Amino acid sequence: MLQQFCLWKWLAVGIAVATILASSLAQNDEDWQYEDCKLARTGPPATIVPIDEESRNGTILVDNMLIKGTAAGPDPTIELSLKDNVDYWVILDPISQRLYLNSTGRVLDRDPPMSIQSIVVQVQCVNKKVGTIINHEVRIVVRDRNDNSPQFQQQRYYVAVNELTPVGTTIFTGFSGNNGATDIDDGPNGQIEYVIQYNPNDKTSNRTFDIPLTLSGAVVLRERLNYEEKTRYFVIVQANDRAQNLHERRTSTTTLTVDVLDGDDLGPMFLPCVLVNNTRDCRPLTYQASLPELTDPVHVNPISVTPPIQAIDQDRNIQPPSDRPGILYSILVGTPEDYPQYFHMNLTTAELTLLKPINRDLHQKFDLVIKAEQDNGHPLPAFANLHIEVLDENNQKPYFTKSTYEGFILESSPVGTTISDSRNLTSPLQITVLDNDVEETKDPQLHLFLNDYNTFFTVTQSGITRYLTLLQPVDREAQQLYTFSMIASDGVQESTPVTVNIVVIDANDNSPTFSNISYNVKIYTDMGPGEGVIKLTAVDADEGPNGQIVYEILAGDQGDFIINDRTGLIAIAPGVVLSVGRSYALTVKASDSAPPAQRRSSITTVYIEVLPPNNQSPPRFPQLMYSLEVSEAMRTGAILLNLQAFDREGDPIRYLIENGDPQQVFNLSQSSGLLALGKPLDRESTDRYILIVTASDGRPDGTSTATVNIVVTDVNDNGPVFDMFLPKNLSVQEEEANAFVGQVRATDPDAGVNGQVHYSLANFKNLFRITSNGSIYTAVKLNREVRDYYELIVEATDGAVDPRRSTLTLAIKVLDIDDNSPVFTNASYSVLVPENLPPGTVFLQIEAKDVDLGSNVTYRIRTQEALEYFALNKYTGELSLLKSLDYESFSDTDATFTFLVEAFDSKGTMPPGLATVTVRVKDMNDYSPVFSKTLYRGMVAPDAVKGTVITTVSAEDQDPPGTPASRVRYKVDVVQFPYSASIFDVEENSGRVVTRVNLNEEPSTVFKLVVIAYDDGDPVKFNTTTVEIAVLQPSVIPRFTQDEYRPPPVSESAPKGTVVTVVMAAALNQTIVYSIVSGNEEDVFAINNRTGVISVKKPLDYERVTSYELRVQADSLQVVRSNLRVPSKSNTAKVFIEVKDENDHAPVFTKKMYIGGVSEDAKMFSSVLKVKADDKDTGNYSAMQYRLIIPPIKDGKEGFVIEAYTGLIKTAMLFKNMRRSYFKFQVIATDDYGKGLSSKADVLVSVVNQLDMQVIVSNVPPTLVEQNKDQLIGILERYVQDQIPGATVVVESIGARRFGDGYSEEDYTKSDLMVYAIDPQTNRAIMRNELFKFLDGKLLDINKEFQPYLGQGGRILEIRTPDVVANVKKQAQAVGYTEGALLALAVIIILCCMPAILIVMVSYRQFKERQAECAKTARIQMALPAGKPASTAANNLYEELGDSTILFLLYHFQQSRGKKSVLEEGDRQRVISSFASRAIEAHKQSNINGSLNNNLPKSSSNITFLSDENPLTTQNPLYVEGVTQSPAAAGLLRKRSDALDTLSPMQLVLRDASLGGSHRAWTVPAHVTKRHAPGSLSRPVIMDPVQWQQERLKAENEGTENQHSRVDISSPLFQKISGPTLTVKEKARQFEQQALQEMKQVKSPDVKSTRSPTHSICLQERDNTLEQSPKSVFASPCLRSSPLSSPTPCEVVEPEPSAVPSVIITHHDYPEELSPPPTRKPTPPSFRIKKPVCQSFLAPQTKGEVTENIPDPPKTPPPPPPLLPPPPPSPPLLPPHPPTLPLASVPSSSSLPSTQHLSPAKHSKSPAKQPAVPPPAAVPEPPPRRELKGILKNIQNLAAIEKSVANMYSQIDKNHVLPKHISKLKPVATPELPTPEAAAEHNQQNGNLSCVVEELEKRFPSQSTAL
Repeated sequence: MLQQFCLWKWLAVGIAVATILASSLAQNDEDWQYEDCKLARTGPPATIVPIDEESRNGTILVDNMLIKGTAAGPDPTIELSLKDNVDYWVILDPISQRLYLNSTGRVLDRDPPMSIQSIVVQVQCVNKKVGTIINHEVRIVVRDRNDNSPQFQQQRYYVAVNELTPVGTTIFTGFSGNNGATDIDDGPNGQIEYVIQYNPNDKTSNRTFDIPLTLSGAVVLRERLNYEEKTRYFVIVQANDRAQNLHERRTSTTTLTVDVLDGDDLGPMFLPCVLVNNTRDCRPLTYQASLPELTDPVHVNPISVTPPIQAIDQDRNIQPPSDRPGILYSILVGTPEDYPQYFHMNLTTAELTLLKPINRDLHQKFDLVIKAEQDNGHPLPAFANLHIEVLDENNQKPYFTKSTYEGFILESSPVGTTISDSRNLTSPLQITVLDNDVEETKDPQLHLFLNDYNTFFTVTQSGITRYLTLLQPVDREAQQLYTFSMIASDGVQESTPVTVNIVVIDANDNSPTFSNISYNVKIYTDMGPGEGVIKLTAVDADEGPNGQIVYEILAGDQGDFIINDRTGLIAIAPGVVLSVGRSYALTVKASDSAPPAQRRSSITTVYIEVLPPNNQSPPRFPQLMYSLEVSEAMRTGAILLNLQAFDREGDPIRYLIENGDPQQVFNLSQSSGLLALGKPLDRESTDRYILIVTASDGRPDGTSTATVNIVVTDVNDNGPVFDMFLPKNLSVQEEEANAFVGQVRATDPDAGVNGQVHYSLANFKNLFRITSNGSIYTAVKLNREVRDYYELIVEATDGAVDPRRSTLTLAIKVLDIDDNSPVFTNASYSVLVPENLPPGTVFLQIEAKDVDLGSNVTYRIRTQEALEYFALNKYTGELSLLKSLDYESFSDTDATFTFLVEAFDSKGTMPPGLATVTVRVKDMNDYSPVFSKTLYRGMVAPDAVKGTVITTVSAEDQDPPGTPASRVRYKVDVVQFPYSASIFDVEENSGRVVTRVNLNEEPSTVFKLVVIAYDDGDPVKFNTTTVEIAVLQPSVIPRFTQDEYRPPPVSESAPKGTVVTVVMAAALNQTIVYSIVSGNEEDVFAINNRTGVISVKKPLDYERVTSYELRVQADSLQVVRSNLRVPSKSNTAKVFIEVKDENDHAPVFTKKMYIGGVSEDAKMFSSVLKVKADDKDTGNYSAMQYRLIIPPIKDGKEGFVIEAYTGLIKTAMLFKNMRRSYFKFQVIATDDYGKGLSSKADVLVSVVNQLDMQVIVSNVPPTLVEQNKDQLIGILERYVQDQIPGATVVVESIGARRFGDGYSEEDYTKSDLMVYAIDPQTNRAIMRNELFKFLDGKLLDINKEFQPYLGQGGRILEIRTPDVVANVKKQAQAVGYTEGALLALAVIIILCCMPAILIVMVSYRQFKERQAECAKTARIQMALPAGKPASTAANNLYEELGDSTILFLLYHFQQSRGKKSVLEEGDRQRVISSFASRAIEAHKQSNINGSLNNNLPKSSSNITFLSDENPLTTQNPLYVEGVTQSPAAAGLLRKRSDALDTLSPMQLVLRDASLGGSHRAWTVPAHVTKRHAPGSLSRPVIMDPVQWQQERLKAENEGTENQHSRVDISSPLFQKISGPTLTVKEKARQFEQQALQEMKQVKSPDVKSTRSPTHSICLQERDNTLEQSPKSVFASPCLRSSPLSSPTPCEVVEPEPSAVPSVIITHHDYPEELSPPPTRKPTPPSFRIKKPVCQSFLAPQTKGEVTENIPDPPKTPPPPPPLLPPPPPSPPLLPPHPPTLPLASVPSSSSLPSTQHLSPAKHSKSPAKQPAVPPPAAVPEPPPRRELKGILKNIQNLAAIEKSVANMYSQIDKNHVLPKHISKLKPVATPELPTPEAAAEHNQQNGNLSCVVEELEKRFPSQSTAL
């Protein structure tokens, strides 16, 4: 038992363990499904990643989220998405689990204003296996980049510091806190450091101030300030961030202005202060005063000191002024020592007073030192000297011993000759002047002044007796008498002037002068002895015997002529008989009568020709020269001279003035020879006339001449004229008597005494005096403190008896006197000192002078550094060396030493005079050039050409580089080896040894050449070397196979090592080595020295070098090993290498961004701007093709196009009403005509209009502006860019200037330049007013820059607004109201017009209602049948109106029973008429077989639906036309009939349409909702009776099989249609009630809502929108089951028996003609389900639903409304149908069960965009009944219509019952008229229908008309 218990126990335990294990295993087996969506990594759950700000779009944030599971493939296990993705910064790739940055169109910026420091998103993972969701947090930390520079809060900072502030003081802390610079970056990138930068405009600021603590920015003073040296500092402070990479740190700067305030650091200074050059020290100042001896102090106190003693504090701007100290004065020391007994100085005013009289015998002068000090104890006093002179009393004026002096001087006397007192020139002229104040035996020390001719004469300056001496030579012929006055002055008083006359004695310094060099005279044989031949006249300017002339014939007279020695008349000698043909050449001499030793003479030649005694002698003047003097006051017309000539033959003589009177001043009588004055004379303009007068007897050679010398004498007709070039603003020092003030000079053009000028003063005669030469002096001491300005009037008169006068006003300013420090003779001394001079050598002596008396000038060196090298003798000024100077010890190349020396007074009270000494150390040549070798070797070919380089010598000089001594040059020694020197030479600078000539030497010859290397030092040093030159054998010199090599071009992209060509040379038994000797300076090519292969060594660049010319040389290996080259004619060749261009450069646009504009009114293809790209390549590689990359702008259009090869961008659309819009796109340039490399640039085009423009009006023609447009726009653009960087100015137009009223006039001499500017920051045009400010404020500067382009005088006249804007403003201003007044007026108008507006609105609504009524009436008329011919009258209402109108009336009658308004009742009746007429016509015209005839009117074969807005006419889809009577056709018809019960009404419609052909279509009105459509075929009002009989027959045959797929014929619906349960009237009433109910539903407010395609038709009560797509198929879940399947749980609601028909069925005559489209787009059909239960408006057991929307018709204008006809019954003509509406395709019969959703071709994209139908307003009270129009006005009683309709229904039901089985339908081959029998049978069947029509016609008489 126990064992059993244990067994069971263990069994239980085992079972339990097994259960646990199984459960565990099962659990583990299920846990793996939950592993998906978990992280495959360890660590924290959140993923944290960093990213730099401004990272580019698409940057990978997380490369892999490492989430378990897969989201790709056919069977994904997880689904990934993003949550909390604020602003969509993150993009998730769920396949790769990768996160990307999404920064399209924006920048990830960590800094303000975005301040995105981190981005947190949730990656949501959905486990598709178990449905769990896990969110994984991803935190993206945005790291800062140093992309922002520090920004100072202020543009400038300011601080004021006192100059006494100690060094090290913090003077400015304004950068602390938020006042300094800020950086919006983070971390070190945002930390600011401050440093002071060097300011080139203020070079001392950076060393005067410092910022030791860079983080705080506190500015500390580093050097002492001095207000007197500098009052303001501009410190440039730089703020930089502390980015870790120093190269990435960003900086910005500001200016700290430091104003230095004045402190009390200087003592006083005496005024006036004249500063020593380049110092702030005043020159020593000495005040002057003078006192008469023994003068009572009362008469002189206070003593007048010049200048007044005054001292001021040098610290002039101590603030506040109350802190400025006062000045105390005192006399410190003086000589003589007892000065305190005589003088006292006021302590505060410095007024000097005399204590007691001074005896000049004891003290002649006083020299005092005065001190000025501050009253606050400042330790720096100022000192000045005061010199007081004690004056002797002077009460006598000087006087001359004679009143007149007369002297004589020979005109040939040299300069310095003393004037004599007699004509014999034996004794000098003595002038004695005395002063009674001085003893007669003593020299009075007087000054003598000459008032005139002081440039010709001077007087000795000392002694009692004075002498006049000659200063410049005199000429008696120019002026014989010199008269002037002389004055003597003792410095205080002046003597009476005396007159001095100097007579110039003549000297024989002029020779007699004939007027001509030779004379020609003709005489005749009949002239007798003694008869005059010619009278010669010679002129001598000397006087007396020196001017008396004696004539004599020296030779040539042959005894036939004699001459009068006094008159010069040549006559025929006595007893001489003249013979024809003889000629004489007489030499005549004219001599003066001076002593023989001084006698002067001249000769002339007289040529005499003897002529026969016929009438051939010309008239003769009595003398050849006439002289006379005429006064310039001679009256006009006075006879001056009789110039009558005599003619031997007695011929009449004609006199003329041939020359000498260009102004025709004289008149000569042509017949009498009387010379008269013709015009007034003016001696001052012309004082002499020389007239050449001719006398002629009319023969060609009968003319003789005479000379008339007229001297014009003077009269006093001119007054003195002052020299205006002399200064008129004069100055004189005060307290100085007889001080020279200035000088005036007046001249009188008259002669003699009339031209002598005398001067006098018209005012202030007691203060000034004037001398005879116009010099002005002070007569007394002037006191500037009394008066410092005088206007002195000087009068000048001439010496005539009745003198003329003129005056001149002089401005005289009285100056303060000043003293001087010692002044060096030169402000700076410069001396050149050779280096290595021994110490103690004196090399310069300086000198300074002090004008002060008793001064003792000493010298010393002021610069301490110079004391080490130089010594200056303090007494002599000699400058010497203390130690030798070494040129090489100076670091600079100038080797100069500049220092200051000063000269000062030994008393030490005056500031020293300063001078600069510059010592230039002259480099002496220390080293000779040294050659690098003692022997140079070279080789040369025996036929080497001139200039062949053989070898190069080199020498170096150790003198300092850059000095002349270090420059080495070379030359050949021509002495040692003259022949070698004749054929070889060395280049002077390079040292290359070359051949001087073309060689022709013997081989193996060795030449030696000595080369000299020399420098340019002082002295020149040189060295020599020897060059051995060996002439080689020709056989060892290689020879090239070609002189020139021209390989094919090498591509510039050729790689390194590409072989270019191979050169080849040959030599006898020699190994040849090739080399490139020239043309390869850049080492581009390499040559194999053994094979001669030339290859590319470096990359080629065609754009840099297009070709190379290499010179290669071939040498033997033996020569090369000697390290030599032997150029010759044969071993060198040229290699011409051409580089081939490749397309290796991409185009480069001229701009990175092109900015342009386009006007709103720009036309299509207007030019916008032109882009240009350049390419460094050539040929086709630089030929551009341009294209644009433009994002779609509107309707898929591209707004711009570009000319492919010009780059001209043009518009491709219109920009109307698009102002302030802009377009950004890219332009791409591709070279090689679009096949090569490309580059791109951005293009910005902004849309503007004239509101953005300004007109620049200039005064030049438009053509000139057009020529210089680019330059002018560039200037304007630069000024705009000063305000808006990067802005672009665009030209809109250039035209003639428009002006006048409305700018209607044009001026083509001026131009209007219309421009606007684009801001690249906003991408839009700059506002017009801002553009005006930018340009108008700089108009002057712009005009200056426009000047070179607009020409001289060209400028901008104005900048104005465009014409359109200006006209608008003008019209607005014409109103006369301000904007505020206009606004107030508008408010008043609005308030007053509100009632009127309400009235208008109400009236407008009523008008719209009437308009809608008229429109609907017009639509009804469009739907009516075409009018009958006018000749045939309508028999009845049906014939007149057609089927449409009747059926419409029936329908509308039923629909509008519940309405109250007359207007709505009219609409209802129109609908009834249309529906009724179509039904009647269909039954009336149908064939026996059920098909319709083809000859029906077009209105009968169409369907017309009317709505409030969109009438629609389309074809009838339900009638088959043209179907043959074949069995197939019959079967097809039977099949069509069989499907009526099993298909839904909509499927039925589509199926019948497919069988009927492509011209079948159907639709519903806009206001008949979808819920009416499904039951439309089950409504008996519209069904064809033949078809309904067939359906009923089928229903009876098939029984109750498949209740859900067929319509039960015993259903109430069919019972109501066919049975007599209800009367016709009751049926009509029931029909009317049903129509009324459905019409209310149509008019419900929810009619606009549509049904969603994604939900079932069985919906709860809510609104859904049906989105209509032309290719989408939607099926309701309630309709998906097949006909054989079980019924759906949806509750099926049968339609009501009298449902309103929604489809009107007629027939179309022609299949190819479609119905006319509506004039407007139809409103898409919509339906609304309001019941909570699932409803279906389909027939039972339907298979599906086909929903088809009405396609939008083309936008064709509606046809014009028809004209209303007159009352007679003739109908109006309707307009033709508009273009037909295309039909939507219909599926085939096999696809009928499927659902297809058809929509219009041009449907809105979403239901939201469909036109909304506003809900109808509340029904108002019924308005007064209105009269109906057209046919409706004849309907008087609705009950009559009801009765007619009921009778019609009754007749239809009775007479159109078909047999139960139709065995066969006859095929109809073609549409044709029925046979008479069939027609008769049909008429019989439709007879009762005619009764209905007749009854209707009774109700409506024939006067009814169509609308």
